[in-house]
Amino acid sequence: MPNKPIPRKFSTSAPLRGTMRVPGDKSISHRSLMLGALAVGKTTVTGLLEGEDVLATAQAMRQMGAEIERAQDGTWTIHGVGVGGLLQPAQALAMGNSGTSTRLLMGVIASHGISATFTGDASLSRRPMGRVIEPLSLMGASFSSSPGGTLPLMIDGSLPAVPVTYRLPVASAQVKSAVLLAGLNTPGITTVIEPVPTRDHSERMLRGFGAELTVEEVNGERYIHIRGDAELQPQDIVVPGDPSSAAFFIVAALLVPGSDLIIENVGLNPTRAGIVTVLRAMGGSIDELNPREVGGEPVADLRVRHSALTGIEVDPKLAPSMIDEFPVLFVAASAAQGRTVTSGLDELRVKESDRLCAMAAALSAVGAAVSETEDGLIIEGTGGELLTGGGPVITHLDHRIAMSMAVAGLASRDGVEIDDTRPIATSFPGFEALIAKVAA
Repeated sequence: MPNKPIPRKFSTSAPLRGTMRVPGDKSISHRSLMLGALAVGKTTVTGLLEGEDVLATAQAMRQMGAEIERAQDGTWTIHGVGVGGLLQPAQALAMGNSGTSTRLLMGVIASHGISATFTGDASLSRRPMGRVIEPLSLMGASFSSSPGGTLPLMIDGSLPAVPVTYRLPVASAQVKSAVLLAGLNTPGITTVIEPVPTRDHSERMLRGFGAELTVEEVNGERYIHIRGDAELQPQDIVVPGDPSSAAFFIVAALLVPGSDLIIENVGLNPTRAGIVTVLRAMGGSIDELNPREVGGEPVADLRVRHSALTGIEVDPKLAPSMIDEFPVLFVAASAAQGRTVTSGLDELRVKESDRLCAMAAALSAVGAAVSETEDGLIIEGTGGELLTGGGPVITHLDHRIAMSMAVAGLASRDGVEIDDTRPIATSFPGFEALIAKVAA
C-alpha cells in the first residue's frame, strides 16, 4: 500500500446502466489456493480475485512449498505438496490486511509439524485471534502471540494433532474453517458444531477436493465432521463473482435514479446472499437472470433497477449470511422511507475497524440520522431524498467503509469525500474504474 493517504470525492452519479462483472469471490479464492496447495498434482483456478488479501495467501502457500503461478490470460496453476507435505517457511508469513488468510492458515499449520510467524499491517495487528487460538490449542498446536492475542503471532503445529469436537461459541465461518482445515491432517474425525449456520464455502470446496466431510442436523444445530489423513485431488475451479463486491453496485443502482444495471456471474450461495434477501424485503428490484451452478456454487446474473426502499427490522438470524455487507446496507437504509433497525452485529466491532462506530460516524457526517446501539444501528431514512454529502469521512483503513461511503457519495447532493482510497485494493482493485464505466 502506498505510504500516503489518497483521498477522493465521490460525487452525484448519472444513472448506472449497462452490463458489468465484479471480481471473483474472495472467500472461494482464498480456499482454492490453500486446498490446491494441499492437493497432490495440478489445480487450475480461473476468475481468482487478485486483491492484496488473496495474493498474501498465495505467497504464504509458496513459502510452504507449493508452486503457484499466474498465466498471462489470468489462469492460476497450483502444484500442491499434499496434506502433511507443507515445508517450514524460512521467513515470517506477511498477511497484510487479511484476517481470512491469517485465521485459515493458522488452521492449516496447526496439524503440520512446522512453525510459522504471522505478521500483518497496523489494522490486522489490532484484530483478536483468540477465537482461533482456542480450538487449535485443544488440537495440540501451541501459540505465542502479542498481548490480547494479536499479531505478530507464532504457531508451533502439532504432529500428530488431536481430533476434537468443538462447539463454536460465536457464529464464525473463519473459526469453523480453521478447525476443519486443521482436521485434514489430524488422524480420526474432527467435528465442528455450528449453532447458527455460517457461509459454507469450506465444506463445499473440501468435498469438491475429495475430503470425507459430512454434515448432519441435530436439534437445529449443524454437526460438521471431517476425517483426517485426507488425500485431496487437484481440481479445475471457476470462481464466481463476489457477492460482497456486487453489493456495492446493487445498492448504488437501487439508490441512483434512472439506474438499470446487470451484474453478471454473481455467486448466490444461500449462506452469503442475505443482502439480496434484505434489499428485496425493503422493496429493491433485483431479478435473477440465467440461474446456474458453477463448481457446486449457485450463480446468476442480477438485474438491478432504481427502487423506492422502505426501512425494515433486519432479522438478526440473517447476520452471518451478510456480515460484510452491513456497511453498505446502512447506506441503503439511510435513503429509505422510515426506520431500519439492525441488531446481533457484535461481530462488526472486531472487523478491520469497529464498523458500527465507524459507519455511524461516517453516515452522520454526510447527513444521515443514525443512532448506535450495543449490537447494531438504528437509521431513520431520508425517504428517497439525497443525502447532503460532505466529509472527509474517516475510513479507518477499512476497505468496506471506504466503498460504502463512495456509494453514499453517488446518492448525495454535494458528494462525499473519503479520507483514503488505498484500502479498497485489498478486496476490489478495479472498484473506482468500474464506477466510472457504469456511470458514463
